[in-house]
Amino acid sequence: MNEVLKKLGNIGLVPVVKIDDVSRACGLAQALIDGGLPCAEITFRTDAAADAISAITKKFPEMLVGAGTVINIEYAKRAKEAGARFIVAPGFSPDVVDWCIANNMPVVPGINNPSGVEAGLAKGLEVLKFFPAEASGGVPMLSALSGPFSQVKFMPTGGISMKNLGDYAKCANVHAIGGSWMVKSDLIEAENWAEITRLCREAVVALHGFELAHIGINTENADEAMKAARLFALFGFPLKDGNSSVFNASCIEVMKSKGRGTNGHIAIKCWNIERALAYLEQFGFKGVEETAKYKKDKLSVIYLDKEIAGFALHLVRA
Repeated sequence: MNEVLKKLGNIGLVPVVKIDDVSRACGLAQALIDGGLPCAEITFRTDAAADAISAITKKFPEMLVGAGTVINIEYAKRAKEAGARFIVAPGFSPDVVDWCIANNMPVVPGINNPSGVEAGLAKGLEVLKFFPAEASGGVPMLSALSGPFSQVKFMPTGGISMKNLGDYAKCANVHAIGGSWMVKSDLIEAENWAEITRLCREAVVALHGFELAHIGINTENADEAMKAARLFALFGFPLKDGNSSVFNASCIEVMKSKGRGTNGHIAIKCWNIERALAYLEQFGFKGVEETAKYKKDKLSVIYLDKEIAGFALHLVRA
C-alpha cells in the first residue's frame, strides 16, 4: 500500500474541514496537531481550499494534508499544486481517478455499493471512501462488503459522530474514518482552537477504544501468587489458576514470578494495536517486539517500552 495511505490508516481519523478564510488555516492545523490528529482533508467546497492547503503544508510539513470534494480534474490539479498529499472524492469519477494514478497522487474515491467497489478494484485501488456512510447502510453494509471484497479497505464518512465512532473503528475493513464534528465551521470561524483540540482528543480516545483490561501484580513464586489470589477471591473475584499466573475474574492477574514491570503490569484494551502504537509513538512509547503475540496474522498483544509508576503496560486487542 502507498506510504501516504498507510500513514492515514495509522492515524485512523481524518478531520473533514470546510474553511472560508485562509488566515485561520494554520491556527486550525495547530489545534488538530495538539489534539492528536496530525492530518486533515481540506474540502474544495470554498474558494479558500487550495490556499489553505498551501499555508498548512508550508508551516506544518509533518502534517498529512489532503484535498476533499475533488469532483473534477481541475480541482485535482489545484490540490496537487497546493501541496496536497492525497485526494478524496465524494463519488467515483474515472477521469479524476485516472489523472491521480497517472500523476502518482493517492486517491480515495467515494462508493456505496458493490459495483463501486468493483470499479475501484479495476483501477487497482486498495482504499475507497464509503459515502454517505450512515445513509448507505453503515456498519452492517461494511460488514456485508467485507465478504466478497476482503482485499479492500474503506474510509467511511457521513453521519459519523462520537455516538457511533467506536462501531466503525471496530470494523476490520475500516482503514480510517472521516468526520467533521470536531472541526465544525462555527468553531473555526470563532477561532475556538481550544475546543477543537478538546474535541480531537476526545475523538482519538474513542477511536482507539482504550479500556482497562486487567492489572497484573508481581510476586516471588507460585505459592505467594496463590496466597494473594485467595485473598482477592474474598471480594467475589473467582480464582482461575494458570501456568504463569493466577487470575481473579478477568480484572486481576497475580504473577507467579517477577514479571515485566517493577510492580507488575497494566493491560489496556484497544480496537487496533497497530494504530494505537502509531498514536502512542507521538508520546515516546514504542512496542517491544519480542513480546508481540499474533492471532490470525493480527497483532493481539504487545508490551510498551516504558513503565508508569512502576507498572509495565501492554496492549491487548479487544
